[in-house]
Amino acid sequence: MEFLDTDEGFAQIDALGARGEPFLFVVSYDKSQIYAKPLDHLDSQIYYSIDGITNRKPTTIKHKYTLHKTPVPYTTYKKSLDRVIEQIQEGNTYLLNLTFETPIDTDLSLLDIYDRSDAKYKLYFGDIFVCFSPESFIEIEGNRVSTYPMKGTIDADIPNAKEQILDNPKELAEHTMIVDLMRNDLGIIATDITVEKFRYIEQIRAGQKNLLQVSSKISAKMPQNWQNYIGSTLSQILPAGSISGTPKRSTVDIISKIEDYDRGFYTGVFGIYDGTNLHSAVLIRYIEQKADRLVYKSGGGITIDSNPKSEYNEMVDKVYI
Repeated sequence: MEFLDTDEGFAQIDALGARGEPFLFVVSYDKSQIYAKPLDHLDSQIYYSIDGITNRKPTTIKHKYTLHKTPVPYTTYKKSLDRVIEQIQEGNTYLLNLTFETPIDTDLSLLDIYDRSDAKYKLYFGDIFVCFSPESFIEIEGNRVSTYPMKGTIDADIPNAKEQILDNPKELAEHTMIVDLMRNDLGIIATDITVEKFRYIEQIRAGQKNLLQVSSKISAKMPQNWQNYIGSTLSQILPAGSISGTPKRSTVDIISKIEDYDRGFYTGVFGIYDGTNLHSAVLIRYIEQKADRLVYKSGGGITIDSNPKSEYNEMVDKVYI
C-alpha cells in the first residue's frame, strides 16, 4: 500500500475530485497517513462496500466461528476513565471518546470477517485491517452535505430499551453535545445548517446481539464547486467529532495523553467519490492485524455523568464479529 502524508494526501484527493475521477480515500485518525487512488487503480487486496457501491461479490457464507476476547482489566480501564473525569472537572473537555485495544482470537481471517459482516460500510484493507462500520461520516449529493452522528447504544433485548435510551439524561447530554459539535464543523465548510432529525433510533446487528443506536441527521449547503476541494474540506473537519469529543482541539490533545496506544486508521474515515456524489464512513467496528495476532479497537463517550462499569461493559460489548 502506498500512503501519503497529510499535505500530499489531501492534495491528491483535491486533484482527483477536480478531475471528476471516481476514487477511494482512507484517512487515519491523526491524518498522518492517507490512501487515495482512482477506483480502477486500487491495490488488488482492497475491497469496499459503501452505500451499495462495492467491488466484491457478496457472499452468503455464515458458518460458525470462534471468538475469544481479552479486554483490559476493569481496574486499568477505570484509571484512564478517572483521568478523563478529572479533565472534565477542570473544564478542559465536556465529552471525550475513550478507546482501548482488545486482543482477540478467532478462526476467521480479516477477509472472512469482511465477507460475513452485515454493515452499511465495509472496508478490507489487505492484511492491515478490516472495518464493518454502521456510522456515516459525511455524504454530499448535489450541493447538499449531510452527517449522521451516532451516540447512544443499548441492547435491544432489554425491556423498554428504546424508552430507556431516549429518556436517559446522560445519553441525551452526550448526544446533544455531539450534534452541536457537528453543526459547528459543518459550519466551517457549508452554510444554512439544519438539524433535520434529532435522536432517531436504528437497529443494528452486533454479533449475536441486536443493538439500538441513536443517531441524528444534520445537513447544510455546500459551495457549487465543492468537488474541487474534497481533500481540503475533509482536512478542516477531521477527526470526526463523534470519536473525539468536544471541544475538539483540547479533547484530541487529552486523548493523546491518556490513551496508551496508537489509534492508527481506527476512528479515521474512508469513502468514495463516484464522480458525482461523495459517501464516507467512520472507521469503527475495526480489527487490525498486529504482528501475529488480531486486535479489536473500541470505546465510547465519557461525560461527567458516566458510570464506569457501564462504560467498560459498552467498550467490551462493541468487540464483536
